[in-house]
Amino acid sequence: MSQHRSLKSRAGSGVKRSVLKRFERVEIMKKRGEWKDGDRVTGLKKTRVE
Repeated sequence: MSQHRSLKSRAGSGVKRSVLKRFERVEIMKKRGEWKDGDRVTGLKKTRVE
């Protein structure tokens, strides 16, 4: 049986995600200088992809 075309992975398509993982948000905040060591990782402010 073949796989339906909507279920196939799109690894090489370069789709831009609108939601970032927590560690990605922290990295962006570090680059901007908005993150200090010891800050809590819960309740982070919203960030946009650069």
